[in-house]
Amino acid sequence: MRVDNGRPLNPAMMGTTIGAMMISFSAVWVKLAHVTPTVSAFYRVFFGGVFLMAILIARREKLWRGWHCLKLSLLAAIFFALDLYTWHRSIAYVGPGLATILGNFEVFLVPLVGVLLFGERLNLRFVLAVPLAVAGLFMIVGIHWEQLSPDYRTGIYYGLSTALFYTGFLIVLRKLQSHASKPSAALSLMVVSFSTAFYLALEMIRTDESFAIPDVQSGLSLVALGLMCQTLGWLLITRSLPRIPAAIAGLILLLQPSLSFVWDVLFFNRATSTMAWAGVILALSAIYLGATSCRKVSATSV
Repeated sequence: MRVDNGRPLNPAMMGTTIGAMMISFSAVWVKLAHVTPTVSAFYRVFFGGVFLMAILIARREKLWRGWHCLKLSLLAAIFFALDLYTWHRSIAYVGPGLATILGNFEVFLVPLVGVLLFGERLNLRFVLAVPLAVAGLFMIVGIHWEQLSPDYRTGIYYGLSTALFYTGFLIVLRKLQSHASKPSAALSLMVVSFSTAFYLALEMIRTDESFAIPDVQSGLSLVALGLMCQTLGWLLITRSLPRIPAAIAGLILLLQPSLSFVWDVLFFNRATSTMAWAGVILALSAIYLGATSCRKVSATSV
């Protein structure tokens, strides 16, 4: 494939772009499925695990990488289960767009954990990004917090919790990928997906929720969620990110929260004021600064 000037288009940039666009539909598929947040989270990772297993079998890839890798994968799955549990509830309360932007606040938490656990340093771009993100968030949700409905405030709390749990997931995944017998991205994601499905299934049993998929629309939405978002989108981004500069990667990954907000407006008629749109731009700009304040960037959220 070539661009207008005749130079080959960077495959890694294309992979990251397509992956981010696929994942941007995550919240849309969740919204379209007529099931509870926990059920949609369960089927996302269950179907994703099935698709990933099919890929690994087709590759004839070795599936067992030792007990240490399994323990780290199970720990990552706990964080990922909590991440999906809170994010899917945030979608129900505040809509796909804002829930996704809130989840992407992990770009500020991961470096802070790096400082506390690994002795890493923060640079000026990161320090500037944090207040910009907070200001953007207030512009989106409104300055007068007390005037927001209890459900809306609950959705914001869930969204910020998503960022916290996703940070834990990325930190454990980073540890897993640095292990001597480092598994492939597909294998790591498959183990995490099935383990997450197991944890969410326990929660469904505890709360007496049905595993039944109520209609065709819900079934197709959940399959699309597992295939496009949990499998193909993640694999494209995970494989492509190490091969492109952090600044470019951070900019491309902004497609995910940006498009999620656009889909919320287009498909679900989200009412958004001029100030809220300005807040979206400010928050996304801050996320970009935070994501590119280090040499490496993490995969986009949820």
